[in-house]
Parts: sequence; structure tokens; C-alpha cells
Amino acid sequence: MKKIIAVFLLTVLALSDASAQSKVGTSAAPFLGIPIGPRGIALGGAFVAIANDASALYYNPGAISQPGFSQVLVSHTNWLVETDFDWVGVMVNLGDGSAVGVNVTQLNYGEELLTTEAIQNGTDATWTATDLAVGLSYARNLTDKFSIGGTAKYIQQRIWNESASSMALDIGLKYVTDFNGLTIGMSIANFGGDMKLDGKDLYTNHDAEPDNSGNNPTIVAVYKTEEWPLPLLFRAGISIDAFKSDDLRFTVAADALRPSDSAEILNVGGELAWLDMIFLRGGLKSLGLPDSEETFTLGGGAKYEVTGANVVSFDFSHQEFGKFGGIQSFSIGVTF
Repeated sequence: MKKIIAVFLLTVLALSDASAQSKVGTSAAPFLGIPIGPRGIALGGAFVAIANDASALYYNPGAISQPGFSQVLVSHTNWLVETDFDWVGVMVNLGDGSAVGVNVTQLNYGEELLTTEAIQNGTDATWTATDLAVGLSYARNLTDKFSIGGTAKYIQQRIWNESASSMALDIGLKYVTDFNGLTIGMSIANFGGDMKLDGKDLYTNHDAEPDNSGNNPTIVAVYKTEEWPLPLLFRAGISIDAFKSDDLRFTVAADALRPSDSAEILNVGGELAWLDMIFLRGGLKSLGLPDSEETFTLGGGAKYEVTGANVVSFDFSHQEFGKFGGIQSFSIGVTF
């Protein structure tokens, strides 16, 4: 196990050095960095080590084999400037110390009237833009305390008639110790190819020699667009039960994040659970990021046992986003 962790960390360092030349805010598909699930959001995003429900498909795919149950989780976030951010994840316990999962992420920018130079108040036509990611995951317990897994995913960004797509890989691992539930989690997300926009609006007719009346003035040409890398993201975190009794549990967590397109940050959070049925959560996000708009997060949740094996969970979160105001997220999960 120590050798596996060592190889994982060496890989992370190599990838981090390779991505160190990336400039802040110059990656494609930035929606891949939007946290999902109100539980993880309410904890300030410090979730890579906790990761014990279907939202682990986003934070740490190597953790989905440890819970020992199957779950469907649906999450909705009222994201910035009236956009909608939705996530659906399904993890299935295979019963042999392994699990598979699938998840779909979509950021919908809405619909607006199409304007032109001549008609600046809008035509009868509209344009839309969406971001999409679909992932397929597999994880396995190598021991009763250590698991590893990964996700292969397809990523697409579309704006009006143009789109860009790529494939990427996430890798994660999770290790649970015997000391007060102390858990270590790590993951690398979005390791894949560059993205480049293409579409019919980039095709045009071009006269290569406008002063020559004998040439073809309608040669098909294409406007060149640049390729942009995906936002490679490394997470490493720990969690521990600071207090635990028959009725109450208080878990604290911290995640260190190193993205390729921004500065390193620290997320911290805590969860208070009563009878593992009622939950209160809070956290601080993006600590160490200069001029960050993100500050504190709050949230809560509840579980209701329908039958002995089926549980329905409800969670919500609120995160402050500076001049953009507050952002709310909601989710419902069904365990089976």
C-alpha cells in the first residue's frame, strides 16, 4: 500500500510540475472545478477524505467501493448569474469489495435572443450554451481499509453552433486508519487532452487574391481557434472524528487543492451528526486564494429509513460568493 501511495504522489508531483506553466484562468471546461453535492459544498469542499456517498464519484472515485451500499444521488445548484448546475450520480456495490458508478454533470447557461450588428435588440432566433461531462467509474478495496479507483469521462462544451470535446481520467484513493476514524484521501482529476472549438459558424468563404480577377473568390476557409488544456486538479485531504458517542459525532476535515489554472488553496469543514440522521455542517473555502469571492459555507441534512435497507436522504447548502451573493444547492439521495 505504501508503494502505491508513493507512486501516486510522484505522479502528482510530475503532473503538477508539467502544469506549473499554465496561466491562471486559461483552461478549458472550468465547470469541472465547480463542487457538486450540498454535503461536500457545506463542508467547504473538504470532502476527498470523507467521500462516503455517491458524490465520491466527483471528489474521489477511489472511495466508492468502501461504503458497501448502492445509491442514487441527484443534486441541483442555482449557480452564478442565473445558470443551473445539475449533477446525477449512481454508484452500485458489486458485493465483492468493488463498485461501479456513472455520473452526469451539466451546466446550463440558459437561452438568450440572438443579436446582430444590424438588429441589436434581438432577432426572433435564440442561442444557448451548455457544458456536459459523463463519467464511468470503477473502484476496488485492496484491503479492508484501503481502496483505489478511477473514472473515465467524456467532456463537451457547446456554445450556439460551436462545440469542443475531450476525454479525461480521474484517479483516487482512500485509506482509513484505526485512530478515531482518521482517514486520508487523494485524487487527481481531469487528466486528459486539450479542447478546441469547432463548428459551422467558423467556416467562411475567402478570396486569397482579391486583386486577381481570374482566381476563385469563394475558397472555403476556417477560422482558427486555439487549443486549451483541461483544468488538472490535485486534491489531498484528511478527516477525523473529533468527538464520537452513541448519539453524537463531530467530524472535521481539511483538503489541500492544487489546480493547474489557479493558486493553491485550503478548504476546511466540520459535520455534526445526531443519531446519524440529522446533520449540521459548516466550512471555509478557498483559504489562501488572493482576492477570493468565496468565503463561508453552511448546510444541513436528514436521513429517513424507509425500510431496513432503503434510506432517503435530503441535503442543502448555502455558500457565500462575495459580490455574487449567496448560492444554494439541494440534493436527494436514495440508498439501496
